[in-house]
Amino acid sequence: MSRYEEAKKIYAQYGIDTDAAIELLRTQPVALHCWQGDDVTGFDHDGPLTGGIQTTGNYPGKARTPEELMADMDKVMSLCPGKKKINVHACYAIFEEGGFVDRDKLEPKHFKKWVDFAKERGMGLDFNPTFFSHPMMKDGLTLSSPDDKIRNFWIEHGKACIRISQYFAEETGVPCVMNIWTGDGFKDIPGDRMGPRMRYKDAIEQILSEPFDKSKVKPCVESKVFGIGVEAYTTGSAEFTLSFAAMHDGCLPLMDNGHYHPTEVVSDKIPALLCFFPEIALHITRPIRWDSDHVVLFDDETKEMAKEIVRCDALDRVYMALDYFDASINRVSAWTVGLRSWQKALLNAMLQPSAKMTELQNAGNFTELMAVSEAAKTLPFGDIWDHYCEVENVPAENVWFEEIKKYEAEVQSKRA
Repeated sequence: MSRYEEAKKIYAQYGIDTDAAIELLRTQPVALHCWQGDDVTGFDHDGPLTGGIQTTGNYPGKARTPEELMADMDKVMSLCPGKKKINVHACYAIFEEGGFVDRDKLEPKHFKKWVDFAKERGMGLDFNPTFFSHPMMKDGLTLSSPDDKIRNFWIEHGKACIRISQYFAEETGVPCVMNIWTGDGFKDIPGDRMGPRMRYKDAIEQILSEPFDKSKVKPCVESKVFGIGVEAYTTGSAEFTLSFAAMHDGCLPLMDNGHYHPTEVVSDKIPALLCFFPEIALHITRPIRWDSDHVVLFDDETKEMAKEIVRCDALDRVYMALDYFDASINRVSAWTVGLRSWQKALLNAMLQPSAKMTELQNAGNFTELMAVSEAAKTLPFGDIWDHYCEVENVPAENVWFEEIKKYEAEVQSKRA
């Protein structure tokens, strides 16, 4: 008998159908973020990152062109099980020679190659306006700027991104999650906290006034606790974005688990928001002390986030996307570790005796609840995971890194 069959029997003793869990997981899309491959540089500027965002490290082999970036993403997807989407930032517009336009003038045609890439692989696309690393940021502000010219430029950028998101959804047949995040804020204590937020509110409302099909485009607002250069005050705080989403029909709250105080956990926020919102969105990262965007690992909070999605029966209500960028290690390996880790977390969540635990909790039997919860931690998860990888025709846990070494030697090492 195979290790999987043995493990399947053990899980069955807890009332868990491992075959059903694997089949369910195979249908759940996770968005792979394009910006891990080139350190959030994009194709519309050459300068450093600005606006509360920063990448550290200089490992060789960074993607320099759309072709290299897409090839790297293909490599990642060949090493990871599960259903995928592609998540694109607006700064990754692809311009034909002489066809550059600024961000307020972006059109669907500038993302046709991304659409072709996704359609050829049977995937959907998500999208993000890029409100950073641009000369039209003034004093660290975009949508909350008191300068009408600055603010209107970024409003037009947001509207253009709504139109592009609609194009993505219509072309791929998959709803497009469009996430609005800015690093707007102040390095030191501001004299006016409400004014920037009122301008920010009005600007996002103007962006969302652009016509779109709510069944195809899923606009989100994402909060942040602070950023580089905006340590004292962030315009789009958690309270602001959550309130905005609650007050605007068709707008989703998006939680990035690196965008909260260190003692806060998004796993606890997921069921709270699902009590009120039909749908929510996540950017999944790994913060260390701050929003450092470390590679997602199969760690405790990652597991807990996945558990809450599954326990709340909310797989069809939560849009899941990765968001991190580590330039200190092989970028393709970073992508692969993160995507495989989130897939592990989802599978692990589906293999929990959640029904039994809920029954014990409701009966007030907290002693047995603790015992069952602890017993679940030593179930033979690795054997189920290896079988899932086999079913998905991707390398097993002790094999895939050989592919990374080969790819680095044959492809990435040849990039100047």
